[in-house]
Amino acid sequence: MTGGGPPRTTISAWRPPVPGIAEVFHAHFTEHAYPSHTHDTWALMILNDGAVDFACDRHRHGVTGSDTVVLLPPGVAHDGRTVTAAGFRKRVLYLDAAVLPEDLTGRAVDGPVFGDALLRHRIHQLHTSLGHAGDVHAGDLPAGDVPAGDAFEAESRLAFIRERLHFHLDALRPPRTPGREANRLAAALRELLDARLPAGLSLREAAAVLHAHPTHLIRCFKQTYGLPPHTYLTGKRIERARGLLLDGRRPAEVAGTVGFHDQAHLHRHFTRHVGTTPSRYAAR
Repeated sequence: MTGGGPPRTTISAWRPPVPGIAEVFHAHFTEHAYPSHTHDTWALMILNDGAVDFACDRHRHGVTGSDTVVLLPPGVAHDGRTVTAAGFRKRVLYLDAAVLPEDLTGRAVDGPVFGDALLRHRIHQLHTSLGHAGDVHAGDLPAGDVPAGDAFEAESRLAFIRERLHFHLDALRPPRTPGREANRLAAALRELLDARLPAGLSLREAAAVLHAHPTHLIRCFKQTYGLPPHTYLTGKRIERARGLLLDGRRPAEVAGTVGFHDQAHLHRHFTRHVGTTPSRYAAR
């Protein structure tokens, strides 16, 4: 990417008291590339302006325009990057996995981009009811307090959004499925990684537990989830760190809690994934 001036990042993030919404995330990136990672949540994104290029399960997509909606399912690897000097402004709702049925995940992988002005408008209305932080620099994050009346409005708007997403996903073809054996091994390794998130485990240990050759285990995991096990583990730790930081925990404490060696280790990976430092992300 080319452009004039240094990269500029503005971010606001908060957790509203609205059932089903795990986090609201607004950002402006002029130069940023998310590494491949996963979330435990559905990520529902609209652009205010600009363009973004992303891969979902290793299939690339380009997004521009004011009527476009992106839905990324839980547990599926994806990345994202700026493609022009102007970058992009986005608003994301991280929705609890239970907001949509798990069996729609594969369809969302096959078709993560919707050209739907009505859906986009409904998501914009939901963001408005949740409050708007404006164009603030990373670190000037709002508390995200939502009055009771607005929270009820937000729940109502989320219900209509869920209905519209069902409409799109139900119309897509059934998902592709990887080989049964690869699926089984990958799922078992993922369960091990999730259970050992802070402590981690060695590849040798995982292979012994699952009775599989280490390289075969890595290939099965990447075939099923679209990223290597170690990358998945780092992304999960970052996701856990985001939640703890929004809960008011200090970065130094969070680092050890989620499995990073120290605060500097967390700082390096967090900045690469989120586009700002843990301290700025957590600031009020």
